[in-house]
Amino acid sequence: MVAGKSQRVVVVGSAGRDLAIGMTSLPEANASAPIERTMERLGGKGANIAAGIRQLNPECSVSLIAVLGVDRAGEAVLEDALDLGIDTACVARRGETSLLVDLVDDSAERRILEQVSPEASVREEDVRSAAMVLGEARVVVLQLRQPVAVLTRAAELAPGAVVVLDGGFDGAVDSELAERLLTRADIVRANGEEAEMLAGHSISSVSDAERAAADLLNRGPSIVSLTVSGSGDLVAWEGDSHFFPFGDEPVVDRTGAGDAYVAGLVTGLLRAEPPRELGRRASAAATTAVQQFGGFTRFAERSRVDG
Repeated sequence: MVAGKSQRVVVVGSAGRDLAIGMTSLPEANASAPIERTMERLGGKGANIAAGIRQLNPECSVSLIAVLGVDRAGEAVLEDALDLGIDTACVARRGETSLLVDLVDDSAERRILEQVSPEASVREEDVRSAAMVLGEARVVVLQLRQPVAVLTRAAELAPGAVVVLDGGFDGAVDSELAERLLTRADIVRANGEEAEMLAGHSISSVSDAERAAADLLNRGPSIVSLTVSGSGDLVAWEGDSHFFPFGDEPVVDRTGAGDAYVAGLVTGLLRAEPPRELGRRASAAATTAVQQFGGFTRFAERSRVDG
């Protein structure tokens, strides 16, 4: 879809402080358990996606539109993003920085705790302030946990960009706005729960995912990627589809796998790869993520995704 060495990717989504806590087993109620290891750094779906894209495409300019608090935690996250080479000029500062806690045991069972302030959502004024950056974008990733009206405005400010939607619409979303955003989207990606939100019915098999993907393709996007929970990811496009089953690699922590998947998708887009190859690359990126502790995926061994 897009090609060229000089690219700008813009990610609109959440950012915060991510604290991963590993232990042998999660404690029962009113019990305790020793902590085996911890990792603390930038997190949130928007920040994780931006970090993944930047690592996989160091030649690419990656801008993040998100919100961090006016506090020490916000400063630490901002420094982490800058160290990764992410353009943070469009990161707004207000309220308190979101805290995301990932509790995971040796069996990869996890609990996610979130402390997110009302000020943490991206607002329309944040998007308007980033109009120049959006106008230069070749790819724009929109995280659907943000207000749909704001995301729609971001898409409108990026007329020449390939638009990637990540997530699903909940029941409170205005249906007209949701359809408007779907019409503008080029790619839609959703995990198992989010895919069911988009489809309006359960997705427990590949055939269920194929049916849901066909409906979404008729509503605007040219590529749809949906997860069949516990099985794998379906990538569908006009006239064809391919299912990528989950591998047999040992799972350490599933947190951040979806964000890595999106980073892989965007990497394929920047290389103008066909849909089947996009899915292969995205699946490889997610596999890298689940073999690591914490929601931040380290793509130091790029050959695992580029091969």
